[in-house]
Amino acid sequence: MYEPLPDGGVIRKLWMGESEAYRDHLLRLDRESRHRRFSGTVSDDFVARHVETINDFSVVLHGFFVDGILRGAAELRSIGSLFTREGEAAFSIEQPWQSQGVGSALLERTLLSARNRGIRSLHMHCLAENRRMQQLARKFEAGLKFDFGSVVGEVDPPRYTALCILREAITDTHGVTDAWLDAQSRLLGVA
Repeated sequence: MYEPLPDGGVIRKLWMGESEAYRDHLLRLDRESRHRRFSGTVSDDFVARHVETINDFSVVLHGFFVDGILRGAAELRSIGSLFTREGEAAFSIEQPWQSQGVGSALLERTLLSARNRGIRSLHMHCLAENRRMQQLARKFEAGLKFDFGSVVGEVDPPRYTALCILREAITDTHGVTDAWLDAQSRLLGVA
């Protein structure tokens, strides 16, 4: 289901030490996109406090990078106890890169990570007026439930296999290489 990414962008995991890139991305979101991401209006301080929670082992972040700058993100969090095997996914994409397949690519990576972590039920909460998120959930055959003015999409990721784990490991290796090459080109002023 791979779609070409706009502007030569790449998708990779965010690693320890990249929380500032995530914070900066969330702060760059236009008012409407930030409202959709957090299901309401939130302050810059709220965003900064939220980003402080991403270094927990129960969080996996994938990012869409253009020229080394994070322009979109998918956040996967385990919820409940270890035995409930439930997770929540949230997405944010800066305005110029919306409706270009970035959300689909991020969700695909998120589903792979959820599957490989044994998450059996992945929830995606969105406001009732967030048609893009609903469309994305339908694309991946999520069941949509309307609940008190919001929509909850539930995607049951298929169970993990050795091939899925290998696929994520290979993707992560490419991501580390991309991050290293990008950092080197920035240091040398090549970018």
